[in-house]
Amino acid sequence: MFAVALDGPSGAGKSSIAKAAAKELGFVYVDTGALYRTIGLYLLEHGIDPKNAAQVEPVLPEIQVELAHDPEGQKMFLCGREVTGLIRTPEISMAASHCSAHPAVRAFLLELQRELARKNNVLMDGRDIGTVVLPEAQLKVFLTASPEERARRRVKQLRESGQQAEYEEILKDIEQRDYQDTHRETAPLKQAEDAVLLDTTELSFEEVVQRLVGMVKQLLGVSN
Repeated sequence: MFAVALDGPSGAGKSSIAKAAAKELGFVYVDTGALYRTIGLYLLEHGIDPKNAAQVEPVLPEIQVELAHDPEGQKMFLCGREVTGLIRTPEISMAASHCSAHPAVRAFLLELQRELARKNNVLMDGRDIGTVVLPEAQLKVFLTASPEERARRRVKQLRESGQQAEYEEILKDIEQRDYQDTHRETAPLKQAEDAVLLDTTELSFEEVVQRLVGMVKQLLGVSN
C-alpha cells in the first residue's frame, strides 16, 4: 500500500486539497482531524471539559467513532449517528484541539488510523501523520499558509455553508490553535524531517492539488 502523510496547521486547506488529490489518484482520503472533532463534539454534548484529561479519559470507552466513504466523500459517525455536518464549527475545532492534546485520546485513535493505511492506498491528513501516525509513509508533505490567508479561506468556507463568520474572530482562533497545536506535549504539530514543505499562500486550490498529485505520481513512476 502507498501512504501520503499530509500535515499542517488549522485552516491550511488540508482536507479539501487532500480530498481532491485522493479522488484524482484513486486513493482513500482519511481526514484524521474529523476523528478528533467527533470526539470533541461528544465531549461538548455531554458537558465534559475537553481540556480536562481527568474528565475525558474515563468516557473514551463510551465513544464509538466510525469513518465511512461514499462518492460524496468521508462521512463521520458518532455512536451510530452521522455528524459530518456538525463538526465544522469554530467551537468544535477548538474542542478538538484541546482533547487532541491528551495522550489517551491520541492512543484511542492511533490504531484506527494505522489500520486504514494497512488496508488501502491512503492520503491521510492531520497534524502528526508524518511524525507519529505513519512515520514510514512513502510521501510526507507539510502544507501551510500564512495565518491571515488561512483566516480568509475559513471565513469564506463558513459563509458559503450558511454560517456566520467574522474575520478577526477566526484569525484569533487560528492563531490560538496554532499555539496549542505546536506547544502540546504529546505529538505537537511540526514538520517531519523528511517532509516536503508546500506553502500555499500564493497558490490557487487547483495548483496545490496538481503539485500534490504530481509528487505522488513521480514516486509511483506514473506519467501524467
